[in-house]
Amino acid sequence: MKFKISNAAFLSIAAISVALAGCASNTSKENAMSTNYKPQITELLKSIETGDAKPVGYINPAKYIQHNLAVGDGLAGFGAVLQALPKGSAKVNTVRVLQDGPFVVAHTDYNFFGPKIGFDIFRFEEGKVVEHWDNLQEKAAPNPSGHTMLDGATAVTDLDKTEANKALVRSFVDDILVNGKLEKLAGYYDGDNYVQHNPQIGDGLSGLGKALGDMAKAGITMKYSTIHKVLGEGNFVMVVSEGVFAGKPTSFYDLFRVQSGKIAEHWDTMETIPARAEWKNSNGKFGF
Repeated sequence: MKFKISNAAFLSIAAISVALAGCASNTSKENAMSTNYKPQITELLKSIETGDAKPVGYINPAKYIQHNLAVGDGLAGFGAVLQALPKGSAKVNTVRVLQDGPFVVAHTDYNFFGPKIGFDIFRFEEGKVVEHWDNLQEKAAPNPSGHTMLDGATAVTDLDKTEANKALVRSFVDDILVNGKLEKLAGYYDGDNYVQHNPQIGDGLSGLGKALGDMAKAGITMKYSTIHKVLGEGNFVMVVSEGVFAGKPTSFYDLFRVQSGKIAEHWDTMETIPARAEWKNSNGKFGF
């Protein structure tokens, strides 16, 4: 994330936040399972565009662990990137937000230093944001089926099926993407009824098969090695994984929509993990 807020405003908000954090420590611990943090995250991300300093107060100034490897740790690192954007250039449109306990996942259309699609994950502790992960990819043209990286279903439903859907999607990623058990692929879908938002792949199993074939012909390999986190709310499940794409270490963020026990829709972003010498914090890309 990169924010456009004046240094003076930032320092004022940080000072106020420190005071509030001290007061909050004397209150009873909030139940993260019942507190809806999604509006706070929507406001925080929108402040990238508006420059509103108020949402910075949602961050714990004494503890903010940063996993964007291009940003320094803590509020000091956060403050250092506030002025990075040219004035008036940022645009932010968050279209999906889901929450799993203290974790909030946002799916956003960004414009800073060019158009990008991003997933952000925030972790709350005692009502404040204390940790942040993200995965950004350059915005691409619609895929062979005409879908963009962001359009499609947005409504969160089937809350009673959250855990079952998380288990289904974890199994899919483990079976198919990590272990390559392609004989199990068809069992995760309702025939060819599958909406795809990856910019290189068309709808259905047929579209997936064609894309994998084209990649193989071009000598491009994609391998998932580790599932780091599975988060979900109702019919939406996010999986954060690590692997290799085209020979480079890569972070994979995959968002799935599940319908009637089958995978029905998919969005994703891929981001190359920079060399350790280029990191601006020591927290790593994952660290869940």
